[in-house]
Amino acid sequence: MEKDIGKINKGEFQGTVTDIVVGIREYNGRVGVDIREFTQSEAYTGPTKKGLRVPADKFEEFKKLINSVNAEDLKAPAQEKLPDKTGGSGGDDSGIDESGLM
Repeated sequence: MEKDIGKINKGEFQGTVTDIVVGIREYNGRVGVDIREFTQSEAYTGPTKKGLRVPADKFEEFKKLINSVNAEDLKAPAQEKLPDKTGGSGGDDSGIDESGLM
C-alpha cells in the first residue's frame, strides 16, 4: 500500500528543493505513516534518509502527542538576561552578598 497524504515545502538550498512528504507506506509487510524529506536536484530526486516511520499500531498515540502541541508551544522563548561577566558591580549573581558572605 502506498498513498501520499500531502507535502510541505521546506525550502531550497544550493539548487536543491526539499519537501516534507507525509504518506502511508508498507515496509517489510507492515503499514505505517511515513514522514520523510524528499529532495529534487540535478544529482538526485527522491526520498532521503531524513524522516521517520510511525507504525500503524502506534499512530493514535503519535497523533495525540502531535495534537497536544499548540501555537504557544512553538513560540521562541524570551531571551533571559545573562549575568554581567565583565566584573562590573551591577547585577552580580555570584551568590556573594555585599559583606562577602554567601
